[in-house]
Formats: sequence, structure tokens, C-alpha cells
Amino acid sequence: MKLNWAILTIILLTFAYAGCSSEKDTVKIAFIGPLTGGVSANGLGGRNSAQLAVSLHNASSSGNYAYELVTLDDECKPNIGVQVATKVAADKHVIAGVTHYCSAVAMGTVDVYHKFGLPVIVWGAVLPEITYGNDYKEVHRVNGTMINQNEVAAEFMLDKGYKTWVIIHDTTDYGKGHNRYFSKYLVAKGGRILGTFGVSADQQDFNAELTKVKELNPDVIYFGGLAPTGVRLRSQMEKLGIDAVFQGTSGIVSDAFIEGLGPLSEGVIAFREGAPVENLPGGEGFIAKYNQQGFGEPPEAYGAFAFAATQLIIDTIEKVGPDRKAVMQALNATRNYDSIVGSISFDDNGQNTVALITRYVIQDGKWVVWEQSEYAEGKRRLSGR
Repeated sequence: MKLNWAILTIILLTFAYAGCSSEKDTVKIAFIGPLTGGVSANGLGGRNSAQLAVSLHNASSSGNYAYELVTLDDECKPNIGVQVATKVAADKHVIAGVTHYCSAVAMGTVDVYHKFGLPVIVWGAVLPEITYGNDYKEVHRVNGTMINQNEVAAEFMLDKGYKTWVIIHDTTDYGKGHNRYFSKYLVAKGGRILGTFGVSADQQDFNAELTKVKELNPDVIYFGGLAPTGVRLRSQMEKLGIDAVFQGTSGIVSDAFIEGLGPLSEGVIAFREGAPVENLPGGEGFIAKYNQQGFGEPPEAYGAFAFAATQLIIDTIEKVGPDRKAVMQALNATRNYDSIVGSISFDDNGQNTVALITRYVIQDGKWVVWEQSEYAEGKRRLSGR
């Protein structure tokens, strides 16, 4: 009887140990983006996409760890961004972050991540200085920058026969960056800038600027800013009878821009780095899995980048363990990582090269790839002329 009890005890302890060992440690990853405010559609799409990557991993039996996504709202405001970045960076349980859609916020937080040694991957902000402005090994970016975007935009519009521009940009780092790079490439390729106007991101009335624009009579109004400001600007152009083409940047490539303008959005053109989601490697699968989750919002233009950034962080942690320094070093060494946005390779500044720039035009209430549109066929004309 004593022997039987001893054997039984060993068996019970063995099962207890096995049960405990099957429990996976939970690793926290931060997601930061604008979950409220004028560009919240993009933030919510990014958050949902990051959550999808976490959910898919946790549902799989493979992997050494379970993951928890800690989401914070930066409101697309630099001061709020610094607060929430500091909060997650100071939490040692957070191993890495998928951070920021707004360039001004991303620029304001890079010092925080460097100070606390928190490795992050930017998923939407496009200002080049985010990665190239400092030698911070903690900061990476999976999407491209505004440099290639504006070079392609200038060349494309000039090829279409447009000759004169007025530039209106918001006075954030984002808007000023777009003005700088687009102006550089446009002038170098032979375009003429008749006037440049800086406006605040929350400006409501553009009557003063647009009255001068009407006198200048440009072929195109180039807008460097985000969707909410763009909606107000395009609406007031219509009221003043300005018939110039409206050209935007990646900051207006959002369903919210179309919803805000309705029919006035027709014929607006914009440029964004990367391919359309449905054309990405694994893009159709991503959309199908995203829709299965029942999210209340679409992934928007940069959701695929947030998904890819989250997957890369998870795979890196699986490989090197939940240690910030080890994760940072492994991310810096990332070359030819296979993702739904294509192969990811970080250069010495943590920047992924995204050479492809897609041209979009709004047709019948949807963002349509230029080459697939009736505008490319000559059946329709861009907004304005």
C-alpha cells in the first residue's frame, strides 16, 4: 500500500508539473495610434490589424509565448504621444511597440524610446527624419517615407501636362516635410510653384488663403496634410469656385476623406507608398481574416503595415525571447523578412525600403488605383480641370 501511494504521488506530481509547464508566459506588446480625433479611422484600422496578428498567433498551438496587445491613444498630438510613449516605455513588461500614424507624434517620441531602450516599429508615419534624423537603434519603420512618394507624384503630374501649382500644407512636421520634398522634385523637373501657404492642422476657415489662390489660378492645388483638414479645404474650394485639380498625399488616403466630402471627393488624386492591400503578398488572406474578426472599422490604408510590424515583433520575440535589448538587436539585423507588405529589410537607420508608390484616384466613392480607373482611360477628368 505504501508503494502504491508513492507511485500515485509521483504520477500526480508529474501531471501537475506538465500542466504548469504547458502554461505559456504572456508577453506585452504596445500599440500606439490615434484612436480618437480627426484621423481615428486610420488609428482604429491599425489597432485592429495589430490585434489580428496577436489573435492569430495566440490561436495557434505553436510558439513559446502568448501575447497581449496594450493599446494607447496618442490622439495625433505630439504632447499626448510623448505621455503615452513614456507610459509604455517605463513599463518593463512591455517588450516592444507598434507605434504611430502621425509623423509629428512619431518625431516627438523617438527620444523616449531611445531613453528607455524600447524597440519600436513605426507603422504609418512617413516623415524621413523619424528614422534618419537620429542614430537610434530602437526605432524602426516598416512603411516607406515621403521622399519617394513626392518624387513620383511630381513626375506623374507633370507627365499629365500640368504646369503650375499652389502648395497648401499644414505647419506640422508632416506638412512641412511634404512641402519640402514635393517642391524640391517639382521644380527640379520643370514645374512652377505660384504660391505656398502654411495653415494650422485645426484651421477651419481658409477663405483668406483660397482667395489668393483663386487670383493665382493654378492648374493644381497640392495639399500636404491629413484628411480632416483636406476635407475642409476641398469643400471651401468648391464654395469659392476654384476649379484646380486637388492633389493630396498619403495623409488623405482614407475612407474618412471620402465620407467627409461625398461627391466632392470625386477626381481627387493622391499617392501612397506600397501596393494596395489586395495586391500585396498574402493581402487577400489578410483581408479575409480581418473580416472574420468582425471589427467595426476597415483596416484603412496602413493596416497591413501595422499587421506586418506586429507579426515581425512576435516572430522576433519567439526567436530571441522577451528581452528588449535582444529584440532590438534582432530587429536591426532583419533582412528579407517575408511579410504581407513584401520583403522587409532594415537599413542601418532602421528604415525598410518600400520603393513602390501607388497612384490613387477617387472614382465613384472609392479609392481606385490609377491604372485601373476610368481616369487613366481618358473617360473622366480629375477634379477641377
